[in-house]
Amino acid sequence: MDETPWLKNYEDGVPYSLSYPDVSLNHFLDESASSFPQATAMIFGGRKFSYQELQATVNALTAALTSLGVKKGDRVALLLPNSPPYVIAYYAILKIGGLVVNLNPLSVERELLYLLNHSEAQTIIVTEALYPRISCSSEKSCLQNVVIACLREWVQSSSAGEKKFSPPRRKKGVYFFESLLKKFGRKKPPQVPVGPEEEALLQYTGAITDGIKGVILTHRNLVANTLQIIKWVVRARKGKEVFLSVLPFFHVYGMAVAMNVPICLASTMVILPRFEVKNALQAIKRYRPTFFPGVPTMFIALSQERDADKYDISCLRVCYSGAAPLSLEILEDFEKLTGGRITEGYGLAEASPSTHCNPIFGKRKPGSVGVPLPDTLARIVALEDEEKILGPGEVGELCIYGPQVMKGYWKMPEETAKTIRDGWLYTGDIARMDEDGYFYIMDIKKDMIIAGGFNIYPKDIDQVLAEHPKVAEAVAVGIPDRFRGETVKAFVVLKPGETASAEEILDFCRQNMAKYKVPTKVEFREALPKTPSGKILRRILRQQETEEQAKLPGLRFPLSSFKKEA
Repeated sequence: MDETPWLKNYEDGVPYSLSYPDVSLNHFLDESASSFPQATAMIFGGRKFSYQELQATVNALTAALTSLGVKKGDRVALLLPNSPPYVIAYYAILKIGGLVVNLNPLSVERELLYLLNHSEAQTIIVTEALYPRISCSSEKSCLQNVVIACLREWVQSSSAGEKKFSPPRRKKGVYFFESLLKKFGRKKPPQVPVGPEEEALLQYTGAITDGIKGVILTHRNLVANTLQIIKWVVRARKGKEVFLSVLPFFHVYGMAVAMNVPICLASTMVILPRFEVKNALQAIKRYRPTFFPGVPTMFIALSQERDADKYDISCLRVCYSGAAPLSLEILEDFEKLTGGRITEGYGLAEASPSTHCNPIFGKRKPGSVGVPLPDTLARIVALEDEEKILGPGEVGELCIYGPQVMKGYWKMPEETAKTIRDGWLYTGDIARMDEDGYFYIMDIKKDMIIAGGFNIYPKDIDQVLAEHPKVAEAVAVGIPDRFRGETVKAFVVLKPGETASAEEILDFCRQNMAKYKVPTKVEFREALPKTPSGKILRRILRQQETEEQAKLPGLRFPLSSFKKEA
């Protein structure tokens, strides 16, 4: 049996194997700043920053963080939306030899506190808007340094009467991002040797209340995956591309494709802190991006926007779609609108993240996640016998081997040993491969919900629901949704004699979890389906809901969608 049948479907110009330099990820920024110093690196709020300016601010922050006591191996948390401070902080931390700990700006205080304690981060960089969530947590965590960034300082000034940022009263261990840059702008940054095998990123995945894992990615992992993605795009032009960087940088997919890849290509990043259809269209019209990494909800929103044709989005040549399935109908609509190409792929945090992609200008197969990237091996193993390698058409667990596979999980040697065996990453995803080497994700082992590109772990929601004083039992389930792919529904059993409304349950959820996790529906039941041992059968509830949805007319998206973060 041919173990690499996908190679015959590589586009002309895509190599089977690459040569990876023994450098840290920062090498790509240094190289771009050296070769294209005056090229625009970032555009944010109408303001442009050259590669020379980006490198200078990274050097200044490197010196500043060192003065605060940050050293090689330290974890530094980022609680920032897409913005220049995120990019600067990310590369400055890596330059010191520290580990970036990505935190979701949508997380509530209890979630942030858990991750800060788990990572043992002593320094955090946060926006002024999110500082209140940290100020309460700092006394309960390991935090010693809090650096506050004011995003208004990074946009093009507008009216003269615009309200200026008023920093909170100075506390011990609290510093201001912009002040640090000014203070250390002229100082020579420390020269810290950082090797390719050293740890660079601590990316969290899994449910906070049960099964949280910190994925450790090395500089070699990130360098390899950046080059694998770039070599896949045979027509990418160094120093000439413009990326619409709206995918969240705190998510491993956005970090890789919307930040690390454009910096390596010396491209311009048009940075948007969040996706809003009108803002995205205006940015496209003004800055003419050529690359757009996104998720299906973004392509759906743009293709269904009535006035989209008025903005002339034909500049978009290449679009990546990941994190959730993209229907053939939306793919075709969007490509007619732009004249560009959407390519679907697959990945996971444990693989930096990209492992598969459909050829961009070559043979695509709708419904598939494409073929393995250069230097990446993939195989399907039997669910009942993981030593048995399956052939084309057979369904089993997807396993990955390549230079982008993580070092392991943070302080979890046993879980690492279960997930990586003989160098192979056991993804937990159920998949099949066809005779041409194209892979199809069928299901996942874990009860993960993907809504609008966000990974939601239902056990986090279960835990919050269980804390409501009127709730006896509750469980969260992902149900089909026309726009988001999936949405969350809560099934609730109240304690005897208690009454509650759906809105009361939802209000409790809003107070105790990030907005994107909050259920959109609540159904009260007398009892929940269980196994003989008493475990709630989430699968049965999901199946019942899917059957009900299937009866509804006009459902545009397939109910048996594959799902996984990319």
